[in-house]
Amino acid sequence: MRWIFLILLLCGCAGTDYDRASQSFLGKPYCNSPLGEGVPPDDDPLIRFDAFDCTTFVETVLANGNLDKLNKIRYKNAKVDFFARNHFVETDWLKNNAELMENVSSKYAKTAIRTVEIDKENWFKHVHGLTYHVPPQTVDIEYIPYEYVSELNPKNTMVVLFVADNPKIRDKIGTDLAITHMGLWLPNGMLRHASSEHGKVVDVDAKQYMKTRQKNKYNLGIVLVDIKK
Repeated sequence: MRWIFLILLLCGCAGTDYDRASQSFLGKPYCNSPLGEGVPPDDDPLIRFDAFDCTTFVETVLANGNLDKLNKIRYKNAKVDFFARNHFVETDWLKNNAELMENVSSKYAKTAIRTVEIDKENWFKHVHGLTYHVPPQTVDIEYIPYEYVSELNPKNTMVVLFVADNPKIRDKIGTDLAITHMGLWLPNGMLRHASSEHGKVVDVDAKQYMKTRQKNKYNLGIVLVDIKK
């Protein structure tokens, strides 16, 4: 069954048609952190097509179902190791995938800056009970505040990152966090994402979804990420 999903994905992903490429994943169950290295401390598989969280859904689609490409997206220098994984979008994922994706928010609307300090060492210890020495990193995330989202109409499929500033997250995971969710904004105006609320991969009206998120005072806006051809 796994290979059937892989064939469907590869056939649908000719060129950069991420809409068709991800259609076969609609309805697949949501699963928190379904991928790993196949060995401790995370013995989940390197690739699967039967369950996703928001990040692994986007990564698998961007990788066209190819394991080598997925490893390149998920790990710094494609080194398959828990400590080399791009755990944080802010400091790891965007930077280490600069050849594939780019924050283009300022090209579409007025932007603001969310400054975030990622304390990865404390996160490793707090969440995983692991000791790994790495200094905190402070980065600026340029994003579009929700008040300007209504004027957006992307013509190509884009990755959309959802920005928040929630002190409860810091208390829970041991570090600040700016990016709390992601999905694909399709040209038809739908957001395709692995939703913990729905328990599966779904399509929802993108702007309506953003209006709902805006009601939470901790949610700030979105980052538009261009998928480079």
